[in-house]
This record gives sequence, structure tokens and C-alpha cells, in this order.
Amino acid sequence: MAEQPRLSASLPQPTEPTARPAGALPHHAQVVRRARLYVEGRTLVVRDARLGERRYAVGVDGIRRAVFHPPADLWETVQKHPWKRWGVLTFKGEGERDLLQVPLAAWLPEAGVVGAMDLAPLKCLERTGLSDLVATLGIALEEGSPSGRAEVQGDSTGSRPDRAVHAHLPRWHSWVRGLGMFGWFVALVTAFSADLTWAMPVAACALLLIPASDGAVRVTAWWRNKKTNVFADALVVRPSPAGSATRRFLRTASVRVLPGDVILTNTVGEERWLGRACMHGVARLVRLVVPATGEPLAVELRDGRGEARALLPWKDWFAGQQGPERWKELQAALGVPVSDEKLGRDKDSSGWWQGHMLRADVRKMSPMEGKEVRRETDWHRSVIGRNELLALSLFSAVLLAGLFSDDSSAFVAGLLSALTIAASLVPAATIALVSRLSYDKVIEKGEAPL
Repeated sequence: MAEQPRLSASLPQPTEPTARPAGALPHHAQVVRRARLYVEGRTLVVRDARLGERRYAVGVDGIRRAVFHPPADLWETVQKHPWKRWGVLTFKGEGERDLLQVPLAAWLPEAGVVGAMDLAPLKCLERTGLSDLVATLGIALEEGSPSGRAEVQGDSTGSRPDRAVHAHLPRWHSWVRGLGMFGWFVALVTAFSADLTWAMPVAACALLLIPASDGAVRVTAWWRNKKTNVFADALVVRPSPAGSATRRFLRTASVRVLPGDVILTNTVGEERWLGRACMHGVARLVRLVVPATGEPLAVELRDGRGEARALLPWKDWFAGQQGPERWKELQAALGVPVSDEKLGRDKDSSGWWQGHMLRADVRKMSPMEGKEVRRETDWHRSVIGRNELLALSLFSAVLLAGLFSDDSSAFVAGLLSALTIAASLVPAATIALVSRLSYDKVIEKGEAPL
């Protein structure tokens, strides 16, 4: 049985092997920095972003065995349940009761840059470190029948197993947005059907909850990321491109090395945490070179099983004026074996990344085009939904005319509607303007990035 969640007083470093969450954008960074899945003695510990812990002991009243369910229909799973695209590991207790379900996609650091077809489910089980966790617990690991939906074995009371997943947005955010939309609709219908003018400010106030909830999440995440000291002792390796690069790339992209972790941050600000002292952590640096000329093309960070976990394009990271120094810093910080490996292609090195499992890293770990990076960092396109700005503006316009009315209720409704439009459009316009005028400005070779 799982113990009740408890809060840790500090941020302890769990012993390896430890599973780390999939890479996360800045608004979701607390999860990838804090959440962990690890073993303490004969107990499996699931730690969330708030440092709450759920513990599952191995024994008669706890975990008996682990069963891995690969996806049955990959295409259907990717469309309907993307977090199950590499399968689900289920920890079972007495009477075949499911205690905990662990979707592999939620615990694969490079899940955002690896396609579902590029990685076999059993390979993903090793890359996440979950197979090592099961071995450390000393329980059997079996492969169950493929299923697009993992079986849920409940007891007579109808209990359901816990799930080790991380929501991209807090639960209260969804409730507030739902309440705002429902309240706006009900109050608006009441105002027009029953001719109750006091219901119009209620409708406008309810609609204002939607951009307000977005703003609360973004401001809270910004404040947490600003105040964090998790990188205080990290050695930071910044890119040194051979040619020009965007200011965003030079400011944002980095490789940070901590005693127990390697943190990669790409151009869009997505953080990916990899371990060091474990089989699924960084154990080797491999420089891919052109067979004929020996020209470096990229650097792979490989784990103890020889699997590539990250890919850094050489020309964007180590080919500039400070490139050799940055390359030496990375080698010294990691302290792992370094080798060169021929890519196996002909003299033409163009498109060398095609066919590579981590080919998406070549794009995200490089100076991306302004339009492309704005699309991937835009709150409404990458997190909420690109049509919300237009929808909120149209819904608010219904009561906006109240600004010109002599009725006080209509005027307040119009004022709140204008505030809703401003709360939606002003942040989006400001961020887009700053991006165009500053972050996406191309810095020529030799210029300072600030």
C-alpha cells in the first residue's frame, strides 16, 4: 500500500538509479527540477514537483511484481493517449491489484525530441531507468499483453491505481477557466433573456477569469524560476557558434553540469535533465566526424549502454572563437571517456542528421528562425490553444459597447470586457514585440550576445 504523501523539508538528492521526468518548458520547469522516481531500501518513492512523496514498500502488503504493457496500436495510442506511446509500467500488489502505473513517456527526458517510431518500448524502459529501478527493488519484471489502455484492477471498493504523471498546468487552472466560461455563458443568457442588467458585469467578470488564470500561472512560474538556486553550483557551457546566431540562442541554450545531473536547455527554453552516476545517465562523449576529412559534425552524450541521449551540433556549439575552450570545459566537467566516431556517410556532410534518432535536437539546439521559435514559445500556440485570443476578443466584444452606455451596470461590464481584451492581447503583443526586436535579433560573429 502507498503511504500518504508527505512534504520533504529540503530537496534531497535520491540515490541512483533515479528516473527523471520528460523535458519541460519554463512554465513547467518545477516538475523536471524536482519530481523523481527512485528507490530507498526496499521502497519505491514517487516524488512530485511540490516535494510530496508517495511510498510503495515491497512485500506482502505492497509491491509484488512489475508488469510492462507495450502499446498495442501505436498510431491509435499516439493520437488518443500520447503519454502511453511507449507503454506503461504497472506495479502490482497482492491479488493482481494495480498499485501504481508509470507511463514511460512521462519519464523519458528526451521524449520531446524522439519520435514514437524511433524508439522501441523495451529500449525506452532502459533509457528511463525504470528497468534498473525494478532490478534494484528485487522484484520480477514481466511483459504483459499489448494494450492501448492499461488494465486497471480494482478491489471491491472500486479503488483505482495511482499514476506517476505530471500535469502541464495546475488543476486549479482548469477549474478556474471552466468556471469562467460557464459563468460567462449563464450570466450572459440571463442578462439578455430576463433583461437583468446586473448580470452583465457578472458575465464580464467571469470571462476575465480566463486570462487572469493564465497570467497567474505564468507569473508564478517566472517567480519560481527566478528565485531558484538549483544551478548555483553548476558549471555552465554556453554555445560558441562559428557564424552568426540569434540573441535568444546565445542567452538561452546551455549545458549545465551538476554533481549528479546534466541539464540541457535548448533554444525554446525547454529543460532536459539527465543523470550521471547510473547506466541511463551520461557516461560517454562521442564526437561524430566526417569519414573522409575528420570534420566534426556533432557531439553525442551517450549513456552507459551506448545509447545517444542528447545531440549538440558542432558548428553551433564548439566551432566559434571560444569553441575549443568550451569543448574542454565540457569534457573536464563531465569527466567521462571521449572518442571520435565516423558517421558512416560519404564526403557530402549536408543533412548528416537525417535518420538520427535525435535529429530534432539539431533544430532545437541551434539558432532557430524567429517565426519558428515564436510559434514554439508562444503561450497560446504551445500551451493553451492558438484560437483563444480571437475567441476571448469576440466574446468580450458582446459587452464592450457598454462603455458608451449611461447605465452603470452596462458600463462596468464594458470596462471589464476591455480589461479582458487587454489582459489577453497586451502580454501576447509585448512578448512578440520583444522577441522580434531583441531575442530574435541576429548577433554577428564576434559580437557580445547582451
